Amino acid sequence: MLLLSLPGHAQQHDPAMHAHTPGMAAPADSRERVHFPDAMVAHTLASMRDHLAALQEIQAALASGHYDHAAEVAEQRLGMSALVLHGAAESSKFMPEGMQAAGSKMHHSASRFAIAARDAGVTGDLAPALKGLAEVTAACVQCHSGYRLR
Repeated sequence: MLLLSLPGHAQQHDPAMHAHTPGMAAPADSRERVHFPDAMVAHTLASMRDHLAALQEIQAALASGHYDHAAEVAEQRLGMSALVLHGAAESSKFMPEGMQAAGSKMHHSASRFAIAARDAGVTGDLAPALKGLAEVTAACVQCHSGYRLR
């Protein structure tokens, strides 16, 4: 089943990501298992929680008209500038190629979003920034739909 998110952008619907009816067995998790060293699992999960918190902070900043703040959070915590902060070089050694590609897509999309958010502060046109933010979260969804740690 396909879930349409934006015109021209289809995403694979993953029933395993939704709650199931009580008393019924949960669907099998078909995501690829990725094995990281124990310390790296904890670090990676903390990093992903920070990504989620950054997305929330970005949305709040956009809603308040603080476009430069949204851009700064995006670049520093999700964008290409965040690669060192999150230890991407070390963790990528353990990632399958598709997971690496999704991560790279997310970081590049976040940096592009940061530019679009700053532009929105000048032009008043929020649509390109919102489209950019959707591309960031689409990369998150792609990775989380296909992979799981351990």
